[in-house]
Amino acid sequence: MKSTFRHVNYLWDDAKAASLDPIDRLVYRSNLLGSDPRITNSGGGNTSSKLVGKDPLTGKPVEVLWVKGSGGDLRTSKRENFASLHQDKLSGLRHGYLVRADRGLKSVAEDEMVGMYAHATYNLNPRAPSIDTPLHSFLPGKHIDHMHPNAIIAIAAAASSERLTREIFGDEMAYVPWMRPGFELGLAMQEIVRTKPHVRAIMMGQHGFISWADEDRECYAATLGFIEKAGAHIEAAYQARGGDRTAFGGPRHAALAESECRTVLSAILPWLRGQVSKERRVIATVQAGAGILRFVNSADAPRLAELGTSCPDHFLRTKIKPLYVAWDPKSRNVEALKARLAEGLEQYRADYAAYYKKCARPDSPAMRDPNPTVFLIPGIGLVAWGKDKSESRVTAEFYTAAVEVMRGAEALDRYTALPQQEAFDIEYWLLEEAKLRRMPPEKELARQVVIVVGAGSGIGRDTARRLSKEGAQVACADLSEGAALATAKEITDRLGMGIGSAGEGLAACGPAVGLGVDITDRASIRRMLDQVAYAYGGFDSVCVTAGVFVPSDTTGHIPDDKWPLNFGVNVTGSYLVADEAAKTWRLQGLPGSLVLTTSANAVVAKRGSLAYDTSKAAASHLVRELAIELAPLVRVNGVAPATVVEGSSMFPRERVIGSLAKYNLPYRDDEPTEALVQRLAQFYADRTLTKTPITTADQAEAYFLLVGRRLGRTTGQVIAVDGGLPEAFLR
Repeated sequence: MKSTFRHVNYLWDDAKAASLDPIDRLVYRSNLLGSDPRITNSGGGNTSSKLVGKDPLTGKPVEVLWVKGSGGDLRTSKRENFASLHQDKLSGLRHGYLVRADRGLKSVAEDEMVGMYAHATYNLNPRAPSIDTPLHSFLPGKHIDHMHPNAIIAIAAAASSERLTREIFGDEMAYVPWMRPGFELGLAMQEIVRTKPHVRAIMMGQHGFISWADEDRECYAATLGFIEKAGAHIEAAYQARGGDRTAFGGPRHAALAESECRTVLSAILPWLRGQVSKERRVIATVQAGAGILRFVNSADAPRLAELGTSCPDHFLRTKIKPLYVAWDPKSRNVEALKARLAEGLEQYRADYAAYYKKCARPDSPAMRDPNPTVFLIPGIGLVAWGKDKSESRVTAEFYTAAVEVMRGAEALDRYTALPQQEAFDIEYWLLEEAKLRRMPPEKELARQVVIVVGAGSGIGRDTARRLSKEGAQVACADLSEGAALATAKEITDRLGMGIGSAGEGLAACGPAVGLGVDITDRASIRRMLDQVAYAYGGFDSVCVTAGVFVPSDTTGHIPDDKWPLNFGVNVTGSYLVADEAAKTWRLQGLPGSLVLTTSANAVVAKRGSLAYDTSKAAASHLVRELAIELAPLVRVNGVAPATVVEGSSMFPRERVIGSLAKYNLPYRDDEPTEALVQRLAQFYADRTLTKTPITTADQAEAYFLLVGRRLGRTTGQVIAVDGGLPEAFLR
């Protein structure tokens, strides 16, 4: 079977399927279909199986429809992501819908019927069914796949969609014009099958297709077979028209070299993020694949972009249309691009307001953010925005799919978009609004990008962990890029999605990215900040936890070459980070936060750490100076830890032993490092009022408070996290 497919991947494994029960076979089939983006988009499409279950009240066998639940993703769905409903009760709902629809209130009837699904629930399953449930219930197949493949939607979105469906698929696939998902569409499909019982699939105008069979493997193979046939037909038509050479009317612009793109985007993205984050902050994803560049650089891109997307799955993410920027990349003129973006944004917002005013109904929700979520820039590619990196990546994925749809539709015939009123009714559907309202509140640091310098170990690593748990997208930076990547990987493994680095994967990173930086080198800092802008569109806060401790030698003397090292990292490094970050903050125009690391040693004079202690005293005053310099846009505060031994990279075994010897504490050379660390940590703890060792997690809590809104009116302050050191009390 695998050898017969070129436009999709045939992945069915009979041995694997044989080991599963019927419900898990549905999950298996769904995961296979969802794993190929050519078959369906993230979160798009749904699958079902009609299976025999036992009625929990009577114990008698009943037919149960298992269908992917609302909001689920086929690729990652598990058993609990599927709704289960009594098939006979679902069939009985048809009468209620028809009674309501006969009153001329079809849209109201559709919304009301969704609330009736609860009365058909099997075995108290709490998973909410998909709005496509009637399609699965009313069609005859035991196993049904409703997919949104690019190749199929290209046919569905072509001007002569019905004719093309007939020519490509013959009598196997019927056609139904665009209808909003729900009972009306399900009943229309049921009528098609009643009059054409030989049909095994239905093309859904502007939407996708649905196919079925009485065996699950047969259903899977049939679904792939229809997509394969569509893909092959489109490819033949595309090549006959000249292929890439003439796609979208042929090229009008040439793509910039990757290095040039990075230079332009590092100058543009933070400013653009500021422009589109006036209502709520958003995170960027840059997409510059060959398919996107072919489109944005083409002669027809302005026309096609203005038409907007077709499939409802697409424009729920990409809005009614993207913003195409009429900029000539040959000029390399960043200021001209910024001017074009500003003009385009003003016009887009006006267009969106007019679209809302024209299409809104009396009960429509209030107009949402009028900013575009997708920007198309000739020579550069696509920039997508979302509430976090995951959403902006999916938005970029959806518009990339929309471009493939347009490529196929234009090769076959002529691309057509969904009518504006139909698009509006989906975008502002009351059920969709209700779903948005049911979503849990965003986490405290949601929509925030925070750079943690020193994230490879110790306080920085725990700070990165803590901020990510509160919803922040975290750029983990460290002198050791490998250590930074390890922290980022730990975060992304916990939260999901890929990990980016300074290489090719940077734009496709997930909720954390690992980067190398030397904070004593201004050029290295600038490079790191630009990489963060490329990965996320900009940043909101910077936490500098990096530091160095160079003790006196055995005579108590500080060698001349060690003094500047303490100050270079602990003071000058923090200043350089702040000075370079300020350029981006001002470009972005959004309030930000800077948190530096000082020390309890900044106010406690003692032997053995002269250079370190004085550097930390300077760092404490640097906090106050920068608070004045960067006001009112950026708040600047500091965290002053006491001696953190456990988990700190500043306490290798040699220093721990040296400190134990200094304080005449017993130890053996063969003792495990962990035991030595705990002894020293408790010694320091016993000198505090709380008598408890200070941990890196304790410090991370202070960074979280200063970065977030809880201390949003605090600036120029240094918070001590030292367990209570009386000698460090300010006087």
